[in-house]
Amino acid sequence: MDPGTKKSQSSEAMEFSTKKIDLLEELTAAQGVVERKTTIPILSHVLLEADEGRLALTTTDLELSLRTQCAAQVKKQGSATVPAKKLLDLIRLLPDEEIRFRAQENFWVQVICERKTYRLVGLAKENFPALPEPPPVLARVPARLLADLVVRTVFAIASEETRYTLNGALLILRPEGITAVATDGHRLALAEAGHKFTDPALREEVRVLIPRKALLEISRLVPADEDASVEFTRDTNHIFLRFAGDRQLIARLLTGQFPNYEAVLPRENHRVTVIDSGEFAAALRRVAQLADLRSQAVKLAFRADEMEISASSPEYGEASEVLPVEPASKVRDPLTIGFNVNYLLDFLGVVSGAIRIELKDEQSAAELRPVEEDRLRYRYIVMPMRI
Repeated sequence: MDPGTKKSQSSEAMEFSTKKIDLLEELTAAQGVVERKTTIPILSHVLLEADEGRLALTTTDLELSLRTQCAAQVKKQGSATVPAKKLLDLIRLLPDEEIRFRAQENFWVQVICERKTYRLVGLAKENFPALPEPPPVLARVPARLLADLVVRTVFAIASEETRYTLNGALLILRPEGITAVATDGHRLALAEAGHKFTDPALREEVRVLIPRKALLEISRLVPADEDASVEFTRDTNHIFLRFAGDRQLIARLLTGQFPNYEAVLPRENHRVTVIDSGEFAAALRRVAQLADLRSQAVKLAFRADEMEISASSPEYGEASEVLPVEPASKVRDPLTIGFNVNYLLDFLGVVSGAIRIELKDEQSAAELRPVEEDRLRYRYIVMPMRI
């Protein structure tokens, strides 16, 4: 519906005030969902709903939605929509004082702070998409555990839109544990954790395919409190996650069949090498400065107790570094294998301490994993390059 056709109508009555710090925190949280490049103007707006001592804020891009709220002194209950980015930019610049909002005719919203007055152009609330209501809670997931699972897998999600079922991560909840896995066809990240769910509704395995944007928002919204939990539920097409502070994220699930990831896990990688992840990452970054820009290929040459990292390109030259390693298997035959350096650095960016590099031969997938595992079992599978 064209908002211009409703200009003669009046906005719904709404008047409230709130503290800048409270409003700014929730507006900032909502920005990750706001659709900035859209042909549907209402999707760039935030819905404000004032009711009984609280202000609810809602943003959506039709695939992902966030509902959040903060305390407010409500003089008149009501609702309005305003451009989300403009409102955030304005609130940031205002002094740390009480801010008053008042809905006016033709969907305008007046913002007052001390002796400063602004008027924002809104749109009809009726144009704002209706959001689905969540079913009863299915499970309560430890917040930090969920964040760790996401961080260790989200980077392996495919970026090509044509590979629809690979544009998200598979999350599996079982009464005895939780698993996250993502792949783009060239590498696979798998994180598993044992956790005994006591929620009676979680009686059997639940699988959901969560889009990348939703996963990034999950990692951003998870509270720092180690004891916090996230309420998880789903319907046929959506997942609903409720975080501390009454923030609720609603994501439309991807459809289709996720690949059988267990079939590609290596089972005969008998050559095992242990190396410090920090030293390995630093050497890779240096050597990659002279790698071919298109392929980003580096070679790893394994010998008895050392590994040579090398790269070359016609435009820039060549580089080579040798690092000491700890052989962790009886197999010590020389082996040279190539990888996209960015795939290795992605893994090294989310681990610390010593890691194991497990290989079979030059043509088979390598497996990387931390030597010391805390509450997560983490495996990273990466295909080699022909170089």
